[in-house]
Amino acid sequence: MNTFRFFLLGLVFCINVGNSQQNRDARAIDSLIELSQDGAISNEESLNYALQAQDIAKSLGIDSLTLKSGRNLALMYLYNDQIEEYIPQNYTNLNLAYKLKDSFAVAVASSNLGSYYRLYQKNDSAFYFFSNSVKYLSNHKASYIKAQSYYMVADVEHVGKIYTSAEVDAVNALRVLDQLPQNEENLDMYWGIYNLLAIISKDIGNYDKAIEYYDESIAYAKRMQNGYVNEIFSINNKANVYRELGQYKLAIDLYEGLISQRKKYETIDPSFYGSLINNIALTKMTSGNYVFSEVEAELKDAIAIAYKEEDDNGKLNAILDLSNLYLKEHKTDSVKKYAKQAYDLATAFSSNEAKQKALFLLAAVVEGDEGKELLVEHIRLGDSLEKVQKSVRNRIARIKYGTDQIEAKNKQISKENLYLLILSIGLLLTAILVYVVISQRAKNRKLKLIQVQQKANEDIYNLMLGQQDKVEEARAKEKMRVSKELHDGVLGGLFGVRLSLDSINFNEGKEAMMTRAKYISQLQSIEQDIRKISHDLNTDFVAGSSFMDIVAELIETQSVAYSLEHEFIYTDDISWDLVSNKIKINIYRIIQESMQNIYKHANAKSIKISVSLKKDLICLQIVDDGDGFDTSKSKKGIGLKNMKSRVEDIKGIITFTSQSGDGTTVNVQIPYLNQTT
Repeated sequence: MNTFRFFLLGLVFCINVGNSQQNRDARAIDSLIELSQDGAISNEESLNYALQAQDIAKSLGIDSLTLKSGRNLALMYLYNDQIEEYIPQNYTNLNLAYKLKDSFAVAVASSNLGSYYRLYQKNDSAFYFFSNSVKYLSNHKASYIKAQSYYMVADVEHVGKIYTSAEVDAVNALRVLDQLPQNEENLDMYWGIYNLLAIISKDIGNYDKAIEYYDESIAYAKRMQNGYVNEIFSINNKANVYRELGQYKLAIDLYEGLISQRKKYETIDPSFYGSLINNIALTKMTSGNYVFSEVEAELKDAIAIAYKEEDDNGKLNAILDLSNLYLKEHKTDSVKKYAKQAYDLATAFSSNEAKQKALFLLAAVVEGDEGKELLVEHIRLGDSLEKVQKSVRNRIARIKYGTDQIEAKNKQISKENLYLLILSIGLLLTAILVYVVISQRAKNRKLKLIQVQQKANEDIYNLMLGQQDKVEEARAKEKMRVSKELHDGVLGGLFGVRLSLDSINFNEGKEAMMTRAKYISQLQSIEQDIRKISHDLNTDFVAGSSFMDIVAELIETQSVAYSLEHEFIYTDDISWDLVSNKIKINIYRIIQESMQNIYKHANAKSIKISVSLKKDLICLQIVDDGDGFDTSKSKKGIGLKNMKSRVEDIKGIITFTSQSGDGTTVNVQIPYLNQTT
């Protein structure tokens, strides 16, 4: 080996100082590459030889040699953990492969970049590069990298919750693997793909299929020489599915079977034992048939192991499960302690899902405004996670669509080149082929149009169903509201007037006439209330004038009717088209009811109403200069109760500030972003 290495180094020296022929330069590069891949030398020496090969290739200006040495150099960067050099080198290799139209090299560089972005959870970029690898290998024979690219595309699609496509691409990976020899590396990928298919089935609720896939993954793990860790992971996951199915005894039997093998896996993955203890405790707790002290001790053991092995996921899972246990047992202080600990860890580890769970637990035991704020934060974080998830899905869809377009464009270019070749053979053959191609294109367009139309029809149908549900819900709520207003307002007034008229029915004289006139006036007032309810039913917050115009008209009309001076101020920062009709209707009703209360009770001369946006809150303020009232003695008022009920219905907050003889201020705050449609 030393003699061979000395010969290679001498050959390199000759190349550097001499003016050798091109074929000798190529042999020198091959020799350096071979030398860099010698497992008997250090990674640092391997990298040095790879850099020499790259320098020679660049000095020659031969792209094929530069690409060949560049691919080897990227591999050496990876072996030396120089990721900051590994990624740019792969981009360089990719661009050169495009230039040389080397589809396999394009696929390799794309797969390398995809693996990097998947590791750092940049899933849209990972999807782009793995899809690119699949595309450029589509016409190549079966290979490990082709199967791996399909597998990783499926993995990224699963992360984005694109379950159907993930299943399809996972099956494509299996079809490629079926054409390859079943060595250790390929068996490991079989295990991974079946494990992924099981997880997808579990996520969509197909638990029986998930168990079938886990059994397949276990079978492939058993066929591997070093598949023990794969096997126990699949058994653990299978037990998790049994827990979801409510088959708690089966789940615990599987966990305990793995517990008995602790000596075999403890040196390989010491944190796995802690996960098993956690899963057993969680299964007992989920079943509802458990001894508190026993489950508590198991979860604390799991936490201790996770801290000892620096297992971040193990810490979070065990602490959250322990906090849930204390919640079941109504141990409020312990829930607060461990949920706060989980929240801090989730923040440190940037685990938003765990952070959301911790917020929910804290909100369940913290009372008052602080508890409400925690719940609101929990909801906001959930919405944020959903938005991020949706954004990733959208980007993946755009990448997939763009990839399809590039493929179509490449096919078109290939066809055009084929046409040129056919023209050199003969006009007759060209005419026939052109006719066939045009005919096929027309059929493809027709088929594609039919598919697009079917998809559009399905979307329209789904939208109609969704809209119908919303309309029916709105009708039901409006009926309930009208029923309340008729029962509480109109019918109550009519009942009172009827009783009063009955009491004076047989009285005569001027006093009886004046009394009857008074009640007739009240009937006229009730008639106006009925007209107003009818008018309110016709108010449309969806179409026509802007919402602020509708509110302004209400304030103007009511102010004239109630002989009030008024001032209405609002901001243009709020996009009312994005605010749900439910919120707008309740804001309208709150203003309407406040003005009625002011007219009936406040003896006010003027009113000031403002609508603004502060810190993602729609802020409504209503101020009058009337008599005011003692807020501590008016909590049972129907008008105030109605206003509070409306605000709570849209997750808002309402406060009343007033003192006798000093006017009243009503402040309403409603979340803006979390309730937009």
